[in-house]
Amino acid sequence: MKAFIVKSYGKKEKLHLEDWAVPTVNENDVLVQVHSAGVNLLDSLIRNGEFKLFLPYKPPFINGHDVAGIVTKIGSKVSKFKVGDEVYARPSDHRVGTFAEYISIDEKDVALKPKNLSMEEAGSIPLVGLTSWQALVEIANVKKGQKVFIQAGSGGVGTFAIQLAKYLGAFVATTTSAKNIELVKNIGADLVIDYKTQDFSKILKDYDVVLHSNREKIVLEQSLGILKKGGQLISLVGPPTPEFAQEIGLPWHLKFVTKLLSASAKKKAEKLGVKFHFLFMRAEGKQLNEITKLIEAGIIKPIIDKVFSFEQTNEALTYVETGRSRGKVVVKVR
Repeated sequence: MKAFIVKSYGKKEKLHLEDWAVPTVNENDVLVQVHSAGVNLLDSLIRNGEFKLFLPYKPPFINGHDVAGIVTKIGSKVSKFKVGDEVYARPSDHRVGTFAEYISIDEKDVALKPKNLSMEEAGSIPLVGLTSWQALVEIANVKKGQKVFIQAGSGGVGTFAIQLAKYLGAFVATTTSAKNIELVKNIGADLVIDYKTQDFSKILKDYDVVLHSNREKIVLEQSLGILKKGGQLISLVGPPTPEFAQEIGLPWHLKFVTKLLSASAKKKAEKLGVKFHFLFMRAEGKQLNEITKLIEAGIIKPIIDKVFSFEQTNEALTYVETGRSRGKVVVKVR
């Protein structure tokens, strides 16, 4: 099969299109013929080597974290899927590799594709959908009438999270640039802040939840400051915490590193009487099934900016790195 490979870590590195062995199918696995693959900033960060401390992939390896496609083979113990099923997934860490013609995935990480979506639309959903679900439902437990601030509302996670927060009954504030104000309003944002001309920290106060995705230290501090007592900030960009290290089974010295990295943010949160969480989303087929129900009911719609051909995977990554995509970017593999 053809696949896009990370040959060595580095910001200037490109993915290499090469012939690669079709993955083996273990007893709990389904082999998926890839039709489309969502492109995420995570793919760039993995290629750059920014996560190699926590996710030590050994080059060469296949990149890519989102997939929609068709099951072509199943393991001996697979019970939920059959050959021919249309599925989508975010494969689990250490088993990623959706920029390829085939991928083998544990059936617990897979869900049937929403019937009302094309392969490209379905391929855009898993990573951003699961990130939003784990932040807003699992960690924050957002309730009707609460106030939620979602940063970067026109991005991949933002466009999904706004729709999910509205479904949960929240009042939603978000940041975006002037050209995307209509987009975020149309998907449910109640209060839109133009980050180029307005300072959210002077406009927002007494929020229950912040979904944080800005890497600047000052923005993290300002975001903690807009929460009410008992409020929660869930960060997608760090710093990573000892709880995260415990969750993914890191050795003691890396737990210590995360303790040092997150000390300042945790101290500030404690002083303000709020909570700081770091979320590195995980693969989860059951949660994807819940997301499928919302999509099939028309509650959440995918927002896609551009679809690139398989051969243009590097161009798709470069486009995502600009940070200017409206919604998701997808590679059409088949």
